[in-house]
Parts: sequence; C-alpha cells; structure tokens
Amino acid sequence: MRYANTDPELMDLIRRFVAPDRRYMRLGGSGLRLSGPERDSFVRELVRDAGEITAAELGILLEGGWRERRTACWLVAVAGRTEFRTRIGELLLASGGPYQGSPCIALATFGTGADADLLCAYLDRYLPRTELVWDQGVVLSTLLHLDAVLGAERAAPYLADGGPWQQWAAATTNVIRDPREYQQVVAQLCAFADECAELFAAS
Repeated sequence: MRYANTDPELMDLIRRFVAPDRRYMRLGGSGLRLSGPERDSFVRELVRDAGEITAAELGILLEGGWRERRTACWLVAVAGRTEFRTRIGELLLASGGPYQGSPCIALATFGTGADADLLCAYLDRYLPRTELVWDQGVVLSTLLHLDAVLGAERAAPYLADGGPWQQWAAATTNVIRDPREYQQVVAQLCAFADECAELFAAS
C-alpha cells in the first residue's frame, strides 16, 4: 500500500483526480443527488479524467487508500478498462477493512460472469466472518444487480433461509439489512456510470 504523506507521486495524483471538489465523496453516492449545471460539470470532468489518466497512474491510485481506490475504480468503469478486472478482483478479495467495496462499481459495469465470480469469491470468504462488518452488503447487492443483468441466480444461495447472509446479518450491526433494497442504489450508480461511459465513448 502507498501513503500520500510519504509518496509525492501518489499525492500528485490525489490532487489531480481524487480531491477536486471532494470527488471521492460524490462517487460514493452523493453524486446521484446532483442536478443541473453542477451535475453536468461533475460528469464532464469525470469523463475527461477517465480519458486523461494513464494505466500506470490508475495502478498507483489502486495502491492507495479507500479514497484513491474508489476514484480509480470509477475512472476504470467510465473508460471500460476491463484489463483491470484481475487487479480489482484481487483488491476486493484482499479487502482489509470497510470502504473497500469500491471495486464493485467497476465489476458491475463490466457485467460478465467473470465479474460475478469475483463477487462470489468475496462473499464466500467474508460472509462467514461475523466479526467483520465490512462490505458484505454492498457486494451482495452488486451480485443481485449482476444477476438481474445476466439473468442468473448466483445470489440465491447466499440469501436462502438460514443461509450465509441471514447468519451474518443476524450477528452484526450491518447497516444494509436487505441487499435487495440496496440493489436499487447499485442500479442507480451503474446507470450513472453507464451515462458517463457513453459520453466517454463519444468523446
């Protein structure tokens, strides 16, 4: 992991891509509430930066903290850079704490069975860990979204009565009580990412 306070290269990338207008916060969901010129500007700048950032710079951001990773995963999603799938899957599976579910937006927008496999690998590892309240709810909601896109039922075993999700949720203080409801938020985030991706492709 790289740390901005000791890494001038990472700090420069944070100044350019992560920190402006607290982008990393808006990419967490608050950007969905933007409207009018403010929204247009946010989308335009995100699309611009998705085109300007290099693969090497994305790799550096993915080695940073959750803010840097969240931003990098959105830039990857907007630009459709599926070559980062394996690295993003590795980061998701390694986790290391809350707010590490940022890879979900990239995997959701890639939208293939391979992406669902990575989400399932996370759930297989972390749903049994009832002492950890990390991103299990976000990941399961993203898997539900991919199921809807792909016409699959990969999430069903996790949601079965008495199954892994119920056991984990009953033992934790997780804020996502029903991943089916949060699936709607995932769908909204993906729709926003898809809108940006269309503008990126047309630019």
